[in-house]
Amino acid sequence: MRSRKIALVAAAALAAQACESRMVALGDYTSIIVTASPEVWAELEEPLTQAIERTVLTVRDEKTFTVTYQDPADETWSRLRLLKQQLIIGKQGDFWVDAALEKTNAPDSLPGVAQAANVWARQQAVTVVVLGEAGAESMLGLLPSLADLYDDSYREWVHQRMFVSGANTKQAVTLQEEHGFSLLLPDVYEYTVQDSVHIFRNDNPNPWELIRQIAVTWRSPVPTEDEGQADDLLAWRERIVEEHYNFPQVTNMTRAEGSADSFNGQPSYRIQAVWENPPEAPFPAAGPFILRAVVCFSQDRMYLIDAWLYAPGKEKYEYMIQLEKILESFSCGDAP
Repeated sequence: MRSRKIALVAAAALAAQACESRMVALGDYTSIIVTASPEVWAELEEPLTQAIERTVLTVRDEKTFTVTYQDPADETWSRLRLLKQQLIIGKQGDFWVDAALEKTNAPDSLPGVAQAANVWARQQAVTVVVLGEAGAESMLGLLPSLADLYDDSYREWVHQRMFVSGANTKQAVTLQEEHGFSLLLPDVYEYTVQDSVHIFRNDNPNPWELIRQIAVTWRSPVPTEDEGQADDLLAWRERIVEEHYNFPQVTNMTRAEGSADSFNGQPSYRIQAVWENPPEAPFPAAGPFILRAVVCFSQDRMYLIDAWLYAPGKEKYEYMIQLEKILESFSCGDAP
């Protein structure tokens, strides 16, 4: 009975595929629809979900992706396969696998991963895992790289989407020529300077709903090693907030992350934590911030770059990636 049901669904899928391919994929890139047989899913559900549904710290632990399983024999599959992110698992000969492989080459060895676009809808990303003779068990070793593949692809999509309005390359060159540092931002960011504190702000479409802001300043000469520690950097940020931000913030370090590293070949320190409105503020507000200190010896400067986000009621991972990408564009000294 089940084989007859699958055959009917397969026939309907093939008959409708040409028409559906003209539709634009629905949903968003953080929602992944997994198509596999119930037997395969029973073995993979726990390890696959744990691998792909990683968490990142924003103001809380936030899932990067959400995995939803769909049996290809169910009638609802014909609708869910129109969503943007599809993960297809099975063997060659399974109709849902063969439909995806028509848009791409099968992997050279099994188990293997292939990627296709626009299988059932336009603007759709489809990842195909073709199993070997060992079935679902053979896929377990692929899960870490599969999770990395999704995260890398999502980060690239966010980066491209952020610059749909255009990149302000002229401003980046001017900053370098006139102030000794460079930062590449989308055209939609507004730029102001207040007493050597450079502020770049995007509060579109409504500052009550979404604010992304980056501040850049520096001190010279380069502080001693004892002066450049986390407490000193946070105190520096507090002074900038008090003197240059348009509403007060206090720092919540309950779940802060901090590390010393190298940034574009320069010594650097990174702190990620949460800002909050002080208790006496008229309404509560909070969000994550990323604070980076970069030493530029050729200029005898230590730069402080503060990127913060206000996005109440929204998933914040996409906006945190945007801020990280902007921070990664920072350069100082003679670098262009």
